Amino acid sequence: MDLAGLVSLVKSAGVVGAGGAGFPTHQKINNQCETVIINGAECEPLIQVDQQLLQHEAELLVDTLETLVAVTGASRGIFAVKAKYRAAVEKLQQVLAGKSRLELFLLEDFYPAGDEHVLVYEVLQRVVPPGGIPIQVGAVVMNVETLLNVAMACREEPVTHKYVTVTGAVAKPVTVRVPVGTPVKTILQLAGGPTLSNYRVIEGGPMMGKVLVNPEQAITKTTKGLIVLPDSHRLLRSKHLDTRIVLKRAMAACCQCTACTDLCPRHLLGHSLEPHRILRSLSHNYTNDPAVVAAAQLCTECGACDMYACPMDLSPRLLNSAVKRELAKHQFRLPPGTEPLPHPERKQRKIPLKRLITRLGLSNYQREAPLTNNQFAIDRVVLELKQHVGVSCSPVVKPGTKLEVGQVVAEVPEGKLGSRIHASISGKVTKVAPHIVIER
Repeated sequence: MDLAGLVSLVKSAGVVGAGGAGFPTHQKINNQCETVIINGAECEPLIQVDQQLLQHEAELLVDTLETLVAVTGASRGIFAVKAKYRAAVEKLQQVLAGKSRLELFLLEDFYPAGDEHVLVYEVLQRVVPPGGIPIQVGAVVMNVETLLNVAMACREEPVTHKYVTVTGAVAKPVTVRVPVGTPVKTILQLAGGPTLSNYRVIEGGPMMGKVLVNPEQAITKTTKGLIVLPDSHRLLRSKHLDTRIVLKRAMAACCQCTACTDLCPRHLLGHSLEPHRILRSLSHNYTNDPAVVAAAQLCTECGACDMYACPMDLSPRLLNSAVKRELAKHQFRLPPGTEPLPHPERKQRKIPLKRLITRLGLSNYQREAPLTNNQFAIDRVVLELKQHVGVSCSPVVKPGTKLEVGQVVAEVPEGKLGSRIHASISGKVTKVAPHIVIER
């Protein structure tokens, strides 16, 4: 297989980044590169999908990485995995034996080890330019589950299912494989259901995940975890702060201690992002140096500043997010900066994951969520038309259309960035807007 052939298969299968924003994978791999890095860091606390896939699907994942290395012209492929994932590490070591172009890189247990820029520096000692992407330093980075979906695409099997860790205040934490579009409420029952009556659900990880407003909401191609927490949990309160309140708190309480900047993962890589200075500029209308505020575009909203660093319980992250939205309205892009140099104390300032979990109040929920092989009969799915970076898809089916699992139901407009969507169950289309509903 050549690169064009693989890109075509991956595009047809609707593969997107399974653990992040959902960037269309056919665009990402359509590059010549030096190194292909498989991100097995499992960045967020409590989520366990990638380490389990590495353990149970090692042979297929290794074979697929070999293919990627060959077609992209890379000199090597690297599985970057935390050393503490012993079962996955042992299995990979066995399967990788004799694979001259493939390696295993063991990561320390810190947050956010899975951030693309952080991961590239850990593995290659190269700093991705501020606002840039890994290919600029010769690397393509891919999530473990995404790699598995590439493997399926090589067999001409589209993305129809998703692996999701269901944990927190549930009876039996578990990692399940369910059709894309399965309602969250249904998935919670697969883990024995919530163990309390007043709860909320975070989709994704505790740091960067979003609190679901409606438990009837369905999962997408990018859903990695569902975390059930008491509705009074402090972590939930921090995700619902109003920007105006955050600004007033900063005016009253920010002492410019610089802790948010000192522990900012992107600042530690040498990027010009300084959350404490942005906080001061916004709260006191200090505009002497607009470049300070504009650097908010470099913020990944990882939450290290407000959920771990700040001793005053302020949220530079939310203010950075507001600045990013405003700059996007005006189509402002931060100009390229000078080649960054990592902070000399970066290694000492990494955030230990165990300490982070304690700080978040999640120690009681740090339980095993084993991958189950059970097949679940799901009778209804809701497929969002935008499950990826780019534009929304357009339905190519009508109400009443009978479908088999794997059939295309929505396509990307010609010439636009996006990823097609397939039926995740067999059944009849009952609705096509604002999302596609399929029922058995």
